[in-house]
Amino acid sequence: MTELYNTRRYLTKFDVHRLPSLFTDILVIGSGVAGLRAAIEASRYGSVLLVTKGRVDDSNTAWAQGGIAAVMEPGDSVESHLEDTLRVGCGLCDRTAVDRIVREGPGRIRELIEWGAIFDRRGQNLLLGLEGGHSAPRIVHALGDATGREISDALIRVARVTNHLRIFEDCFVVDLIEAEGRCVGVITYHRHYGHQVFWARQTILATGGCGQLYRETTNPEIATGDGHAMAWRAGVALRDMEMVQFHPTTLYVAGASRALISEAVRGHGAHLVDKSGRRFMPEYHPDAELAPRDVVSRAILTEMARQDATCMYLDVRHLNIEKFRKRFPGITRLCEEFDIDVETDRIPVRPAAHYMIGGVVVDHETRTSLPGLWACGEAASSGVHGANRLASNSLLEGLVFGAVAGRNAGEAAASEKCPLKPVPLSSHVERSNRTMLDLSDVHNSLRSLMWRNVGIERSGPRLVETVEIISFWCRYILDKLFDDRQGWETQNMLSVAHLMATSALAREESRGVHARSDFPETNPALDNKHVVVQMRDGKLDLRME
Repeated sequence: MTELYNTRRYLTKFDVHRLPSLFTDILVIGSGVAGLRAAIEASRYGSVLLVTKGRVDDSNTAWAQGGIAAVMEPGDSVESHLEDTLRVGCGLCDRTAVDRIVREGPGRIRELIEWGAIFDRRGQNLLLGLEGGHSAPRIVHALGDATGREISDALIRVARVTNHLRIFEDCFVVDLIEAEGRCVGVITYHRHYGHQVFWARQTILATGGCGQLYRETTNPEIATGDGHAMAWRAGVALRDMEMVQFHPTTLYVAGASRALISEAVRGHGAHLVDKSGRRFMPEYHPDAELAPRDVVSRAILTEMARQDATCMYLDVRHLNIEKFRKRFPGITRLCEEFDIDVETDRIPVRPAAHYMIGGVVVDHETRTSLPGLWACGEAASSGVHGANRLASNSLLEGLVFGAVAGRNAGEAAASEKCPLKPVPLSSHVERSNRTMLDLSDVHNSLRSLMWRNVGIERSGPRLVETVEIISFWCRYILDKLFDDRQGWETQNMLSVAHLMATSALAREESRGVHARSDFPETNPALDNKHVVVQMRDGKLDLRME
Protein backbone atom coordinates (compact mmCIF):
# COMPACT_ATOMS: atom_id res chain seq x y z
CA MET A 1 0.00 0.00 0.00
CA THR A 2 1.41 3.39 -1.05
CA GLU A 3 0.45 6.66 0.63
CA LEU A 4 -1.18 9.05 -1.80
CA TYR A 5 -1.31 12.81 -2.07
CA ASN A 6 -4.39 14.49 -0.59
CA THR A 7 -6.67 11.74 -1.84
CA ARG A 8 -10.27 12.86 -1.94
CA ARG A 9 -13.32 10.79 -2.70
CA TYR A 10 -15.23 13.49 -4.60
CA LEU A 11 -13.96 16.35 -6.75
CA THR A 12 -16.82 18.70 -5.95
CA LYS A 13 -18.82 19.79 -2.92
CA PHE A 14 -22.47 18.82 -2.98
CA ASP A 15 -25.58 18.01 -0.97
CA VAL A 16 -28.10 15.99 -2.96
CA HIS A 17 -31.02 17.68 -1.17
CA ARG A 18 -29.96 21.00 -2.69
CA LEU A 19 -29.50 19.77 -6.26
CA PRO A 20 -31.96 18.99 -9.06
CA SER A 21 -32.42 15.24 -9.58
CA LEU A 22 -33.14 13.14 -12.65
CA PHE A 23 -34.12 9.48 -12.44
CA THR A 24 -33.50 6.66 -14.90
CA ASP A 25 -33.35 2.90 -14.84
CA ILE A 26 -30.04 2.71 -16.70
CA LEU A 27 -27.49 5.50 -17.01
CA VAL A 28 -24.87 5.30 -19.78
CA ILE A 29 -21.82 7.59 -19.60
CA GLY A 30 -20.21 8.14 -23.00
CA SER A 31 -21.37 8.31 -26.63
CA GLY A 32 -18.79 6.27 -28.53
CA VAL A 33 -19.55 2.93 -30.12
CA ALA A 34 -19.68 1.09 -26.78
CA GLY A 35 -21.90 3.65 -25.04
CA LEU A 36 -24.35 4.00 -27.93
CA ARG A 37 -24.65 0.25 -28.42
CA ALA A 38 -25.13 -0.26 -24.68
CA ALA A 39 -27.83 2.42 -24.50
CA ILE A 40 -29.75 0.97 -27.45
CA GLU A 41 -29.68 -2.51 -25.92
CA ALA A 42 -30.57 -1.32 -22.40
CA SER A 43 -33.63 0.57 -23.69
CA ARG A 44 -35.35 -2.80 -24.18
CA TYR A 45 -35.55 -3.14 -20.40
CA GLY A 46 -36.37 0.32 -19.08
CA SER A 47 -35.66 4.02 -19.27
CA VAL A 48 -32.15 4.99 -20.40
CA LEU A 49 -30.28 8.26 -20.09
CA LEU A 50 -27.08 8.61 -22.14
CA VAL A 51 -24.82 11.39 -20.88
CA THR A 52 -21.88 12.79 -22.84
CA LYS A 53 -19.59 15.70 -21.99
CA GLY A 54 -19.52 17.02 -25.56
CA ARG A 55 -21.78 16.49 -28.53
CA VAL A 56 -23.09 12.98 -29.06
CA ASP A 57 -20.96 12.54 -32.18
CA ASP A 58 -17.74 13.73 -30.53
CA SER A 59 -15.88 10.55 -29.59
CA ASN A 60 -12.83 8.45 -30.40
CA THR A 61 -15.15 6.23 -32.43
CA ALA A 62 -15.94 9.01 -34.88
CA TRP A 63 -12.20 9.51 -35.51
CA ALA A 64 -11.50 5.86 -36.34
CA GLN A 65 -10.40 5.40 -39.94
CA GLY A 66 -9.26 1.92 -40.82
CA GLY A 67 -12.25 -0.27 -40.09
CA ILE A 68 -13.68 -3.00 -37.93
CA ALA A 69 -12.28 -6.53 -37.89
CA ALA A 70 -14.71 -9.42 -38.34
CA VAL A 71 -14.84 -12.76 -40.13
CA MET A 72 -17.25 -12.05 -42.98
CA GLU A 73 -16.33 -14.57 -45.69
CA PRO A 74 -15.94 -18.37 -45.89
CA GLY A 75 -12.21 -18.23 -46.63
CA ASP A 76 -11.56 -16.79 -43.17
CA SER A 77 -12.33 -18.30 -39.76
CA VAL A 78 -13.10 -17.17 -36.22
CA GLU A 79 -10.34 -19.51 -35.03
CA SER A 80 -7.83 -17.60 -37.17
CA HIS A 81 -9.06 -14.24 -35.87
CA LEU A 82 -8.85 -15.60 -32.33
CA GLU A 83 -5.29 -16.81 -32.75
CA ASP A 84 -4.19 -13.56 -34.40
CA THR A 85 -5.57 -11.59 -31.44
CA LEU A 86 -3.92 -13.85 -28.87
CA ARG A 87 -0.56 -13.75 -30.68
CA VAL A 88 -0.48 -9.96 -30.89
CA GLY A 89 -1.66 -9.70 -27.24
CA CYS A 90 1.69 -11.17 -26.06
CA GLY A 91 0.45 -13.46 -23.29
CA LEU A 92 -1.99 -11.12 -21.51
CA CYS A 93 -5.24 -11.75 -23.39
CA ASP A 94 -8.26 -13.42 -21.82
CA ARG A 95 -9.06 -16.20 -24.28
CA THR A 96 -12.73 -16.37 -23.28
CA ALA A 97 -13.22 -12.64 -23.87
CA VAL A 98 -11.43 -12.81 -27.24
CA ASP A 99 -13.48 -15.82 -28.31
CA ARG A 100 -16.67 -13.92 -27.54
CA ILE A 101 -15.90 -10.85 -29.65
CA VAL A 102 -14.67 -12.79 -32.68
CA ARG A 103 -17.72 -15.10 -32.63
CA GLU A 104 -20.34 -12.43 -31.96
CA GLY A 105 -18.68 -9.76 -34.11
CA PRO A 106 -20.03 -10.81 -37.52
CA GLY A 107 -23.58 -10.68 -36.19
CA ARG A 108 -23.00 -7.16 -34.88
CA ILE A 109 -21.73 -6.08 -38.31
CA ARG A 110 -24.84 -7.48 -39.98
CA GLU A 111 -26.93 -5.68 -37.37
CA LEU A 112 -25.24 -2.37 -38.26
CA ILE A 113 -26.00 -2.99 -41.93
CA GLU A 114 -29.66 -3.59 -41.05
CA TRP A 115 -29.59 -0.29 -39.18
CA GLY A 116 -28.41 1.56 -42.26
CA ALA A 117 -24.62 1.56 -42.00
CA ILE A 118 -23.13 1.57 -45.50
CA PHE A 119 -19.87 -0.32 -45.82
CA ASP A 120 -17.69 -0.41 -48.91
CA ARG A 121 -18.60 -3.17 -51.36
CA ARG A 122 -17.78 -4.56 -54.75
CA GLY A 123 -21.15 -5.63 -56.08
CA GLN A 124 -22.89 -7.52 -53.26
CA ASN A 125 -19.69 -8.45 -51.47
CA LEU A 126 -18.05 -6.46 -48.70
CA LEU A 127 -14.60 -5.12 -49.53
CA LEU A 128 -12.26 -6.46 -46.87
CA GLY A 129 -8.91 -4.85 -46.10
CA LEU A 130 -5.73 -6.28 -44.58
CA GLU A 131 -4.01 -4.72 -41.57
CA GLY A 132 -1.00 -5.49 -39.39
CA GLY A 133 -1.15 -8.69 -37.34
CA HIS A 134 -4.06 -10.19 -39.30
CA SER A 135 -3.52 -13.41 -41.23
CA ALA A 136 -6.38 -12.69 -43.65
CA PRO A 137 -8.23 -9.69 -45.10
CA ARG A 138 -11.10 -9.10 -42.65
CA ILE A 139 -11.25 -5.34 -42.16
CA VAL A 140 -14.73 -4.02 -42.98
CA HIS A 141 -14.54 -0.33 -43.90
CA ALA A 142 -16.77 2.53 -44.95
CA LEU A 143 -16.28 5.55 -47.21
CA GLY A 144 -12.72 4.39 -47.73
CA ASP A 145 -11.25 5.73 -44.50
CA ALA A 146 -14.22 6.98 -42.44
CA THR A 147 -15.47 3.76 -40.85
CA GLY A 148 -15.77 5.15 -37.34
CA ARG A 149 -17.85 8.08 -38.51
CA GLU A 150 -20.22 5.80 -40.45
CA ILE A 151 -20.70 3.48 -37.46
CA SER A 152 -21.17 6.40 -35.11
CA ASP A 153 -23.73 8.04 -37.39
CA ALA A 154 -25.68 4.78 -37.78
CA LEU A 155 -25.84 4.19 -34.02
CA ILE A 156 -26.80 7.80 -33.33
CA ARG A 157 -29.65 7.57 -35.86
CA VAL A 158 -30.97 4.47 -34.13
CA ALA A 159 -30.52 5.94 -30.66
CA ARG A 160 -32.40 9.14 -31.51
CA VAL A 161 -35.53 7.22 -32.54
CA THR A 162 -35.36 4.58 -29.79
CA ASN A 163 -38.14 4.68 -27.24
CA HIS A 164 -37.19 5.21 -23.60
CA LEU A 165 -33.74 6.53 -24.59
CA ARG A 166 -32.78 10.15 -23.93
CA ILE A 167 -29.46 11.72 -24.91
CA PHE A 168 -28.10 14.48 -22.67
CA GLU A 169 -25.24 16.40 -24.32
CA ASP A 170 -22.67 18.91 -22.98
CA CYS A 171 -22.96 17.36 -19.54
CA PHE A 172 -19.77 16.61 -17.61
CA VAL A 173 -19.94 13.68 -15.20
CA VAL A 174 -17.83 14.71 -12.22
CA ASP A 175 -18.09 11.61 -10.05
CA LEU A 176 -19.84 8.33 -9.48
CA ILE A 177 -21.88 8.33 -6.29
CA GLU A 178 -22.35 5.29 -4.14
CA ALA A 179 -24.43 4.28 -1.14
CA GLU A 180 -24.46 1.08 0.88
CA GLY A 181 -21.64 -0.36 -1.19
CA ARG A 182 -23.16 0.13 -4.65
CA CYS A 183 -23.20 2.71 -7.43
CA VAL A 184 -26.47 4.67 -7.35
CA GLY A 185 -25.77 7.39 -9.94
CA VAL A 186 -23.54 10.36 -10.69
CA ILE A 187 -22.92 14.01 -9.92
CA THR A 188 -22.88 16.06 -13.13
CA TYR A 189 -22.28 19.61 -14.26
CA HIS A 190 -23.99 21.28 -17.21
CA ARG A 191 -22.97 24.74 -18.36
CA HIS A 192 -26.63 25.85 -18.46
CA TYR A 193 -28.10 23.91 -15.53
CA GLY A 194 -25.16 23.70 -13.13
CA HIS A 195 -24.77 20.67 -10.85
CA GLN A 196 -27.32 17.88 -11.02
CA VAL A 197 -27.71 14.38 -9.61
CA PHE A 198 -28.63 11.56 -11.97
CA TRP A 199 -29.98 8.60 -10.00
CA ALA A 200 -29.87 5.21 -11.70
CA ARG A 201 -30.58 1.60 -10.83
CA GLN A 202 -27.61 0.59 -12.98
CA THR A 203 -24.77 2.64 -14.47
CA ILE A 204 -22.61 1.82 -17.50
CA LEU A 205 -19.20 3.45 -17.85
CA ALA A 206 -18.26 3.91 -21.53
CA THR A 207 -16.15 7.05 -21.34
CA GLY A 208 -13.40 6.07 -23.78
CA GLY A 209 -9.67 6.56 -23.47
CA CYS A 210 -7.07 9.09 -22.35
CA GLY A 211 -4.85 9.96 -25.31
CA GLN A 212 -4.79 13.60 -24.26
CA LEU A 213 -2.32 12.65 -21.53
CA TYR A 214 0.30 12.64 -24.29
CA ARG A 215 1.69 15.54 -26.29
CA GLU A 216 1.47 13.44 -29.45
CA THR A 217 -1.91 11.76 -29.87
CA THR A 218 -4.54 10.83 -32.42
CA ASN A 219 -7.32 11.34 -29.86
CA PRO A 220 -9.72 14.31 -29.75
CA GLU A 221 -9.68 16.79 -26.87
CA ILE A 222 -12.38 14.90 -24.96
CA ALA A 223 -10.11 11.89 -24.28
CA THR A 224 -8.89 12.88 -20.82
CA GLY A 225 -9.43 9.63 -18.88
CA ASP A 226 -12.43 10.89 -16.90
CA GLY A 227 -14.00 7.45 -16.55
CA HIS A 228 -10.78 5.84 -15.37
CA ALA A 229 -10.33 8.59 -12.78
CA MET A 230 -13.87 8.60 -11.41
CA ALA A 231 -13.80 4.79 -11.11
CA TRP A 232 -10.46 5.02 -9.29
CA ARG A 233 -11.87 7.53 -6.79
CA ALA A 234 -14.82 5.22 -6.19
CA GLY A 235 -12.46 2.41 -5.20
CA VAL A 236 -13.01 0.37 -8.35
CA ALA A 237 -10.13 -1.88 -9.48
CA LEU A 238 -8.20 -0.90 -12.64
CA ARG A 239 -5.83 -3.12 -14.60
CA ASP A 240 -3.00 -2.89 -17.16
CA MET A 241 -2.76 0.90 -16.86
CA GLU A 242 0.79 0.73 -18.22
CA MET A 243 -0.50 -0.62 -21.54
CA VAL A 244 -0.95 2.26 -24.00
CA GLN A 245 -0.90 1.59 -27.72
CA PHE A 246 0.94 4.04 -29.95
CA HIS A 247 -0.15 4.23 -33.55
CA PRO A 248 2.94 4.09 -35.78
CA THR A 249 1.80 6.50 -38.47
CA THR A 250 0.34 9.92 -37.80
CA LEU A 251 0.88 12.81 -40.16
CA TYR A 252 3.84 14.88 -39.00
CA VAL A 253 3.71 18.55 -39.91
CA ALA A 254 5.55 20.82 -37.49
CA GLY A 255 3.09 23.02 -35.63
CA ALA A 256 0.02 20.99 -36.57
CA SER A 257 -1.84 18.52 -34.37
CA ARG A 258 -1.28 14.85 -35.16
CA ALA A 259 -3.73 13.27 -37.60
CA LEU A 260 -4.09 9.54 -38.09
CA ILE A 261 -2.81 7.88 -41.24
CA SER A 262 -4.68 4.59 -41.13
CA GLU A 263 -2.89 1.27 -40.86
CA ALA A 264 -4.99 0.28 -43.85
CA VAL A 265 -2.64 2.44 -45.95
CA ARG A 266 0.17 -0.01 -45.17
CA GLY A 267 -2.24 -2.87 -45.75
CA HIS A 268 -2.88 -1.35 -49.18
CA GLY A 269 0.83 -1.65 -49.97
CA ALA A 270 2.51 1.53 -48.72
CA HIS A 271 6.16 1.32 -47.67
CA LEU A 272 7.82 2.94 -44.66
CA VAL A 273 11.03 4.65 -45.73
CA ASP A 274 13.58 7.11 -44.37
CA LYS A 275 14.46 10.46 -45.94
CA SER A 276 16.77 8.77 -48.45
CA GLY A 277 14.01 6.40 -49.56
CA ARG A 278 15.41 3.31 -47.81
CA ARG A 279 12.71 0.85 -46.79
CA PHE A 280 13.62 -0.23 -43.26
CA MET A 281 10.79 -2.38 -41.82
CA PRO A 282 12.03 -5.69 -43.34
CA GLU A 283 15.04 -5.32 -41.03
CA TYR A 284 12.78 -5.35 -37.95
CA HIS A 285 10.10 -7.97 -38.64
CA PRO A 286 9.27 -10.64 -41.26
CA ASP A 287 5.89 -8.96 -41.84
CA ALA A 288 7.62 -5.62 -42.52
CA GLU A 289 5.04 -2.81 -42.62
CA LEU A 290 2.31 -5.21 -41.48
CA ALA A 291 4.07 -6.15 -38.25
CA PRO A 292 2.15 -5.49 -35.00
CA ARG A 293 1.82 -1.83 -34.08
CA ASP A 294 4.25 -1.92 -31.16
CA VAL A 295 6.98 -3.30 -33.44
CA VAL A 296 6.41 -0.69 -36.13
CA SER A 297 6.26 2.19 -33.63
CA ARG A 298 9.55 1.22 -32.01
CA ALA A 299 11.19 0.72 -35.40
CA ILE A 300 10.21 4.23 -36.50
CA LEU A 301 11.43 5.65 -33.20
CA THR A 302 14.74 3.79 -33.54
CA GLU A 303 15.29 5.06 -37.08
CA MET A 304 14.44 8.63 -36.05
CA ALA A 305 16.99 8.47 -33.22
CA ARG A 306 19.62 6.82 -35.39
CA GLN A 307 19.30 9.44 -38.12
CA ASP A 308 18.49 12.40 -35.84
CA ALA A 309 15.28 12.82 -37.83
CA THR A 310 11.92 14.28 -36.81
CA CYS A 311 9.93 11.72 -38.81
CA MET A 312 9.96 8.83 -41.25
CA TYR A 313 7.83 8.60 -44.41
CA LEU A 314 5.04 6.57 -45.96
CA ASP A 315 5.67 6.05 -49.65
CA VAL A 316 2.61 5.31 -51.80
CA ARG A 317 4.03 6.55 -55.09
CA HIS A 318 4.51 3.03 -56.44
CA LEU A 319 0.79 2.28 -56.03
CA ASN A 320 -2.06 3.00 -58.42
CA ILE A 321 -2.69 6.56 -57.23
CA GLU A 322 -6.23 6.82 -58.55
CA LYS A 323 -7.17 3.67 -56.64
CA PHE A 324 -5.39 5.05 -53.58
CA ARG A 325 -7.32 8.31 -53.73
CA LYS A 326 -10.58 6.44 -54.07
CA ARG A 327 -9.76 4.06 -51.19
CA PHE A 328 -8.49 6.83 -48.89
CA PRO A 329 -10.32 10.05 -49.79
CA GLY A 330 -10.06 11.55 -46.31
CA ILE A 331 -6.32 10.91 -46.01
CA THR A 332 -5.78 12.27 -49.52
CA ARG A 333 -7.65 15.48 -48.62
CA LEU A 334 -5.70 15.78 -45.37
CA CYS A 335 -2.39 15.57 -47.22
CA GLU A 336 -3.54 18.11 -49.80
CA GLU A 337 -4.33 20.57 -47.00
CA PHE A 338 -0.59 20.58 -46.22
CA ASP A 339 0.48 20.66 -49.89
CA ILE A 340 1.47 17.00 -49.89
CA ASP A 341 0.72 15.39 -53.25
CA VAL A 342 0.49 11.62 -52.68
CA GLU A 343 1.40 11.02 -56.32
CA THR A 344 4.77 12.76 -56.09
CA ASP A 345 5.51 13.27 -52.39
CA ARG A 346 6.17 10.94 -49.50
CA ILE A 347 3.93 11.37 -46.44
CA PRO A 348 5.85 12.38 -43.26
CA VAL A 349 4.79 10.26 -40.29
CA ARG A 350 5.70 9.51 -36.69
CA PRO A 351 4.04 7.56 -33.84
CA ALA A 352 1.46 9.01 -31.44
CA ALA A 353 -0.58 7.77 -28.48
CA HIS A 354 -3.67 6.10 -29.88
CA TYR A 355 -5.49 3.63 -27.63
CA MET A 356 -5.72 2.92 -23.89
CA ILE A 357 -5.61 -0.84 -23.39
CA GLY A 358 -5.82 -0.64 -19.61
CA GLY A 359 -8.96 0.31 -17.74
CA VAL A 360 -11.64 -0.69 -15.27
CA VAL A 361 -11.49 -4.39 -14.49
CA VAL A 362 -14.59 -6.20 -15.75
CA ASP A 363 -15.63 -9.84 -15.83
CA HIS A 364 -16.93 -11.60 -18.92
CA GLU A 365 -20.34 -9.98 -18.40
CA THR A 366 -18.84 -6.44 -18.02
CA ARG A 367 -19.42 -6.21 -14.25
CA THR A 368 -16.95 -4.08 -12.31
CA SER A 369 -15.87 -4.56 -8.70
CA LEU A 370 -18.55 -2.03 -7.62
CA PRO A 371 -22.12 -3.43 -7.65
CA GLY A 372 -24.41 -1.44 -9.91
CA LEU A 373 -21.54 -0.33 -12.15
CA TRP A 374 -20.69 -1.86 -15.53
CA ALA A 375 -17.99 -0.85 -18.01
CA CYS A 376 -17.30 -1.43 -21.70
CA GLY A 377 -15.19 -0.14 -24.57
CA GLU A 378 -11.91 1.69 -24.12
CA ALA A 379 -12.69 2.59 -20.50
CA ALA A 380 -12.74 -1.10 -19.56
CA SER A 381 -10.09 -3.79 -19.26
CA SER A 382 -11.98 -6.73 -20.73
CA GLY A 383 -8.90 -8.85 -21.42
CA VAL A 384 -9.44 -8.76 -25.18
CA HIS A 385 -6.32 -6.78 -26.13
CA GLY A 386 -3.70 -8.12 -23.73
CA ALA A 387 -0.43 -6.23 -24.07
CA ASN A 388 -1.06 -5.00 -27.62
CA ARG A 389 -4.36 -4.47 -29.45
CA LEU A 390 -4.80 -6.15 -32.81
CA ALA A 391 -5.68 -3.55 -35.44
CA SER A 392 -9.42 -2.80 -35.84
CA ASN A 393 -10.45 -4.92 -32.84
CA SER A 394 -11.44 -1.83 -30.85
CA LEU A 395 -14.69 -1.00 -32.66
CA LEU A 396 -15.50 -4.71 -32.58
CA GLU A 397 -15.02 -4.88 -28.81
CA GLY A 398 -17.17 -1.77 -28.34
CA LEU A 399 -20.03 -3.25 -30.36
CA VAL A 400 -19.95 -6.68 -28.75
CA PHE A 401 -19.37 -5.74 -25.13
CA GLY A 402 -21.53 -2.63 -25.44
CA ALA A 403 -24.45 -4.92 -26.24
CA VAL A 404 -23.46 -7.26 -23.39
CA ALA A 405 -23.30 -4.38 -20.90
CA GLY A 406 -26.62 -2.95 -22.07
CA ARG A 407 -28.40 -6.28 -21.81
CA ASN A 408 -26.98 -7.21 -18.41
CA ALA A 409 -27.49 -3.77 -16.87
CA GLY A 410 -31.00 -3.67 -18.33
CA GLU A 411 -31.92 -7.05 -16.90
CA ALA A 412 -30.50 -6.10 -13.52
CA ALA A 413 -32.46 -2.83 -13.48
CA ALA A 414 -35.68 -4.58 -14.53
CA SER A 415 -35.32 -7.08 -11.69
CA GLU A 416 -35.30 -4.34 -9.04
CA LYS A 417 -38.73 -3.94 -7.45
CA CYS A 418 -38.18 -1.04 -5.05
CA PRO A 419 -38.98 2.51 -6.24
CA LEU A 420 -35.97 4.55 -7.31
CA LYS A 421 -35.47 7.36 -4.83
CA PRO A 422 -32.70 9.72 -3.66
CA VAL A 423 -30.24 8.65 -0.99
CA PRO A 424 -29.19 11.20 1.65
CA LEU A 425 -25.67 12.03 0.56
CA SER A 426 -23.30 14.97 0.74
CA SER A 427 -19.66 15.78 0.16
CA HIS A 428 -17.93 18.23 2.43
CA VAL A 429 -14.94 19.39 0.42
CA GLU A 430 -13.04 22.29 1.93
CA ARG A 431 -11.25 24.86 -0.17
CA SER A 432 -7.47 24.62 0.16
CA ASN A 433 -5.23 27.53 1.14
CA ARG A 434 -2.22 25.90 -0.50
CA THR A 435 -0.57 27.69 -3.43
CA MET A 436 -2.36 27.29 -6.76
CA LEU A 437 -0.44 26.16 -9.83
CA ASP A 438 -1.23 27.34 -13.34
CA LEU A 439 -3.58 24.71 -14.78
CA SER A 440 -2.68 25.31 -18.42
CA ASP A 441 1.02 25.05 -17.66
CA VAL A 442 0.57 21.83 -15.66
CA HIS A 443 -1.64 20.41 -18.41
CA ASN A 444 0.96 21.05 -21.12
CA SER A 445 3.88 19.98 -18.94
CA LEU A 446 2.14 16.75 -17.99
CA ARG A 447 1.57 15.83 -21.64
CA SER A 448 5.23 16.48 -22.47
CA LEU A 449 6.40 14.51 -19.42
CA MET A 450 4.23 11.52 -20.29
CA TRP A 451 5.41 11.53 -23.91
CA ARG A 452 9.05 11.72 -22.84
CA ASN A 453 9.02 9.24 -19.93
CA VAL A 454 5.94 7.00 -20.26
CA GLY A 455 5.91 6.79 -24.04
CA ILE A 456 7.05 4.21 -26.54
CA GLU A 457 10.21 3.36 -24.58
CA ARG A 458 10.51 3.61 -20.80
CA SER A 459 13.12 3.12 -18.10
CA GLY A 460 13.05 2.76 -14.33
CA PRO A 461 14.81 6.04 -13.47
CA ARG A 462 12.57 8.06 -15.79
CA LEU A 463 9.44 6.41 -14.42
CA VAL A 464 10.55 7.21 -10.87
CA GLU A 465 11.11 10.81 -11.95
CA THR A 466 7.64 10.88 -13.52
CA VAL A 467 5.92 9.61 -10.38
CA GLU A 468 7.75 12.23 -8.28
CA ILE A 469 6.85 15.12 -10.60
CA ILE A 470 3.20 14.11 -10.93
CA SER A 471 2.95 13.65 -7.16
CA PHE A 472 4.21 17.20 -6.71
CA TRP A 473 1.60 18.59 -9.11
CA CYS A 474 -1.09 16.49 -7.43
CA ARG A 475 -0.23 17.94 -4.05
CA TYR A 476 -1.14 21.41 -5.28
CA ILE A 477 -4.03 20.57 -7.63
CA LEU A 478 -5.91 17.57 -6.26
CA ASP A 479 -6.56 19.47 -3.05
CA LYS A 480 -8.35 22.30 -4.87
CA LEU A 481 -12.07 22.75 -5.38
CA PHE A 482 -12.87 23.60 -8.99
CA ASP A 483 -16.13 24.61 -10.60
CA ASP A 484 -15.30 24.05 -14.24
CA ARG A 485 -14.45 21.34 -16.74
CA GLN A 486 -10.81 22.39 -17.18
CA GLY A 487 -10.10 21.97 -13.49
CA TRP A 488 -11.78 18.57 -13.22
CA GLU A 489 -10.16 17.29 -16.39
CA THR A 490 -6.72 18.32 -15.14
CA GLN A 491 -7.35 16.54 -11.84
CA ASN A 492 -8.49 13.43 -13.71
CA MET A 493 -5.48 13.49 -16.02
CA LEU A 494 -3.06 13.77 -13.10
CA SER A 495 -4.69 10.84 -11.29
CA VAL A 496 -4.66 8.61 -14.36
CA ALA A 497 -1.10 9.59 -15.30
CA HIS A 498 0.08 8.67 -11.81
CA LEU A 499 -1.55 5.24 -12.10
CA MET A 500 -0.01 4.69 -15.53
CA ALA A 501 3.52 5.63 -14.46
CA THR A 502 3.28 3.61 -11.23
CA SER A 503 2.02 0.55 -13.10
CA ALA A 504 4.76 0.89 -15.73
CA LEU A 505 7.37 1.05 -12.97
CA ALA A 506 5.96 -2.12 -11.40
CA ARG A 507 6.11 -4.18 -14.63
CA GLU A 508 9.82 -4.98 -14.83
CA GLU A 509 9.87 -6.48 -18.31
CA SER A 510 9.14 -5.57 -21.92
CA ARG A 511 5.89 -6.94 -23.31
CA GLY A 512 3.80 -5.68 -26.22
CA VAL A 513 3.35 -1.92 -26.05
CA HIS A 514 5.24 -1.73 -22.73
CA ALA A 515 8.95 -1.49 -23.52
CA ARG A 516 11.53 -1.02 -20.73
CA SER A 517 15.10 -0.28 -21.81
CA ASP A 518 16.32 -1.55 -18.42
CA PHE A 519 14.26 -4.76 -18.74
CA PRO A 520 14.36 -5.41 -22.49
CA GLU A 521 13.23 -9.06 -22.37
CA THR A 522 9.78 -10.54 -21.77
CA ASN A 523 9.61 -12.44 -18.49
CA PRO A 524 7.70 -15.75 -19.00
CA ALA A 525 6.88 -15.77 -15.29
CA LEU A 526 4.66 -12.74 -15.93
CA ASP A 527 2.53 -14.41 -18.61
CA ASN A 528 -1.12 -13.81 -17.70
CA LYS A 529 0.00 -11.58 -14.82
CA HIS A 530 -1.63 -8.15 -14.65
CA VAL A 531 -0.81 -5.02 -12.66
CA VAL A 532 -3.97 -4.10 -10.73
CA VAL A 533 -4.36 -0.77 -8.93
CA GLN A 534 -7.11 0.20 -6.53
CA MET A 535 -7.72 2.88 -3.93
CA ARG A 536 -8.21 1.43 -0.48
CA ASP A 537 -8.54 3.59 2.60
CA GLY A 538 -7.01 6.55 0.78
CA LYS A 539 -3.98 4.57 -0.32
CA LEU A 540 -2.84 3.08 -3.59
CA ASP A 541 -2.99 -0.70 -3.45
CA LEU A 542 -0.89 -2.15 -6.29
CA ARG A 543 -0.75 -5.88 -6.85
CA MET A 544 0.20 -8.38 -9.55
CA GLU A 545 -2.48 -10.96 -10.19
